[in-house]
Amino acid sequence: MTIMSDQPKAVAAAPRRVSEPLYTPEQRQRRDATVWTLVQGILAPLQFVVFLVSLGLVLRYMATGVGYDAATWSIVIKTAILLTIMVTGAIWEKVVFGQYLFAPSFFWEDVFSFAVIALHLLYIFGLWFELFSPDQLMLIALAAYAAYVINAGQFLWKLRQARLQAEVPV
Repeated sequence: MTIMSDQPKAVAAAPRRVSEPLYTPEQRQRRDATVWTLVQGILAPLQFVVFLVSLGLVLRYMATGVGYDAATWSIVIKTAILLTIMVTGAIWEKVVFGQYLFAPSFFWEDVFSFAVIALHLLYIFGLWFELFSPDQLMLIALAAYAAYVINAGQFLWKLRQARLQAEVPV
């Protein structure tokens, strides 16, 4: 006995749903023409390399108790690069989208960036004002780094979407 369904069968070759484009043609042109795209393209991998080195130093300190100063300086440097990439990223958004932050295409990435910055600055203030023990500071740094990895993933996902959308003929 066959049971008939009222649901239509899915069409095998149904077109995939295309999301809103990240960039209008004019925004894409501004993105490609501005020096701030190159700046972001240099700072993002630099920040990632600094993150990897710093993560190694922090984990070394947490595991052995050795290298606190090196770990601390690496976190300070990572935070400085993070703040630099945030400021230059805001300028990039202004050039491309006409607003410094929270452009619809990157709204949630910007929101989460503020959480990443808050955790990094909590570390800096805790260090500066001696609010936490060294181990507590390193745990804050690790939380900041976990948030950074999520945020970096958000931006990489958007980069992939932009590349895929660029391949679709208009």
